[in-house]
This record gives sequence, structure tokens and C-alpha cells, in this order.
Amino acid sequence: MKDILEVIIKNLVDNTEEVSITEKSEAKSICYEVKVAKSDMGKVIGKQGKMAKAIRSIVKAIAVKENKKVNVEFLD
Repeated sequence: MKDILEVIIKNLVDNTEEVSITEKSEAKSICYEVKVAKSDMGKVIGKQGKMAKAIRSIVKAIAVKENKKVNVEFLD
């Protein structure tokens, strides 16, 4: 899942070197913390958060197949 999330994020941003995704695992849930350059944050979140919602939906759809809960957080 982390690989797919990384591919999606890197294709949206200009500074691919500054993309970092950390994974925090618990029993049946995973939290991904996404950090990008400040100039790229708007591209990842999108207008009214639509891009962020779409990214979360894709990752959650993948997680359902693995019987896990996923949370994606975008950090400054």
C-alpha cells in the first residue's frame, strides 16, 4: 500500500525528492503520514480537499482487501 501511495503522491508534486511517507502500524490499522514540500501541499490537497479525499479513498479501497483500516494524514 505504501508503494502505491508513494507513486500517486510523487506524480502530483514537483519536488519528488522531498516526499516522505512514514508508516505507523498497529493491530489492524495503519497510519500513513505524508510530508511534501510546502509549495506542493496545495497540489496534494487540491481544491476543497478533493484530491486528498480521492487519495484516501484509493488507499482505503486497497486496505479493505487486506482487512485493515487505513488513515492518511498530510503533515506540514
